[in-house]
Amino acid sequence: MSIYENFAEVYDTFMEDTPYEEWIIYIKKIWEKFGLKPNLIADLGCGTGNITIPLSKNGYELIGIDASFQMLSKAREKSIKENLNILYLEQDMREFELYGTVDCILSICDSINYILEEDELLQVFKLVNNYLDPKGLFIFDINTIYKFENILSDNTFSQTTENSAYTLENYFDSDEMINEFYTNFFIKDEKTNLYHRFEEIHYEKAYSIEKIKELIKKSGLELLDIYDELTFDKPKKDSQRVFFVVRENGK
Repeated sequence: MSIYENFAEVYDTFMEDTPYEEWIIYIKKIWEKFGLKPNLIADLGCGTGNITIPLSKNGYELIGIDASFQMLSKAREKSIKENLNILYLEQDMREFELYGTVDCILSICDSINYILEEDELLQVFKLVNNYLDPKGLFIFDINTIYKFENILSDNTFSQTTENSAYTLENYFDSDEMINEFYTNFFIKDEKTNLYHRFEEIHYEKAYSIEKIKELIKKSGLELLDIYDELTFDKPKKDSQRVFFVVRENGK
């Protein structure tokens, strides 16, 4: 089963508490801090366009990249309703291709954690370096090891809405540093008033900050800084999400 195949139908409903607006404000602050005035931006792992679409509405030119056809379909539907001209590409971020370089590449909402092998993540970073304009910025976040070990761990989360419900069961393998998300959800069919049950299994890799730094260096990119989420503070022991700001280095 392809990732997010069924969950795409209710993704925005269950992610409504995700701080997309705050992330966008924060990204703009990072651009200002490092003197970048981007025009063309690529969003790796764009999902249903919750970062891509608001940035496009702010006047930036956007390319949304995701491996899930279903997620991209939702993003396209939303873009059409907003009368936005966004290029969406159905591509795996481990082998994405662009027609030229861009000013900035984003990968938000722990998309990087979905890359389960170090050599594949290194390849992602190399592709980013290849498709960034000279001195362009790559901004991405990761769920931290602390979050996997202490927040997600072996816990179960649930949520219900008027027409849907889901449970999210976690299992973190501390040897492999892989978190398994077992998602079980029910979606109401408006025509029949019956609920359909779907299940998906997702995996995320827990990377240490030091490992990410090592891979960034190997890729030829230049690490500018690492921040605790939505701040310009250094990551703490209990940081759950951290942001990396990386620059194209011409290598």
